[in-house]
Amino acid sequence: MSRPHTPQQPAYNRAALAPGLLGAIVLLAGLALVGGDAYLYIRYGVSILALILCVFAGQARMWWWLAGLVPLAVVWNPVWPLPLGTLALQGLSIVGAVVFVAAAVTIKIPADTRR
Repeated sequence: MSRPHTPQQPAYNRAALAPGLLGAIVLLAGLALVGGDAYLYIRYGVSILALILCVFAGQARMWWWLAGLVPLAVVWNPVWPLPLGTLALQGLSIVGAVVFVAAAVTIKIPADTRR
């Protein structure tokens, strides 16, 4: 007689995957809007998604990601925007998209074993 199959819980979850990929998409889509009035919405999206990833990096105990994610939240801060030129923002957007994707792929939060 065979035992009933009980599905195993994964050892980790990838909660940072969706916000990380979405942040990269927002940055790359915002390349066309740099310097315009609609870029304010890009700033809000990028800074909020970067802060969300900071929380997930803290939960995963991957503190080194804060060195790349906190500057994203500061540079694209909509409240006190930094006076950067169009070309600088476009270059930083590409670098920021790479940071978002790398963080999204590597941040793995340990599963809660208290359930």
